[in-house]
Amino acid sequence: MTKKEAKLFVFAAPSGSGKTTIVKDVLKNYCEFVFSISATTRKKRQTETDGKDYYFISESDFLNKIESSEFVEWERFYDYYYGTLKSQIVSNIKNGLHTVFEVDVKGAVKIKECYPNSILIFIAPPSIEVLRNRLIQRNTETEEDLKKRIERAEMELSYKDKFDYVVSNVDLEIAKEEVRKIIENVIKEN
Repeated sequence: MTKKEAKLFVFAAPSGSGKTTIVKDVLKNYCEFVFSISATTRKKRQTETDGKDYYFISESDFLNKIESSEFVEWERFYDYYYGTLKSQIVSNIKNGLHTVFEVDVKGAVKIKECYPNSILIFIAPPSIEVLRNRLIQRNTETEEDLKKRIERAEMELSYKDKFDYVVSNVDLEIAKEEVRKIIENVIKEN
């Protein structure tokens, strides 16, 4: 029996598009998948757990890891750093583990450059106005952060053509089902 190739499923979307909810659904339905935990310098939210949602590290530690080339991708936005550790990807591939990533669009493209067999999935909001309303309802952003996220969303939407799949999240349940079908087809081809 041959060992199946580990797949990297990379999700990206503007904040408020439903990406995190869809990623959680994937991890719930594919318990053999592992989640790639990104590192960040931003403060931990009340609902988050260090080492589960992110590795929350100091800016100086993050900069040291950049200097020693420990990230496959990293980005600074909203005054914080975010990045994916190379060691985690290498370990998961070596162990044959399908890995789910939740990163920004530039990080997704960088992962695809380094790992061409990665599957990039963009979660698109129905519109910028719907996205804005979702962010307001989430009630986790200051007015200034909300403005930054909307400006960034416009840039992120310009990247969607670089992705293997674009899933429009007009209806969350339909979007979840569409993502499950994509994953099933990729695994079946493996």
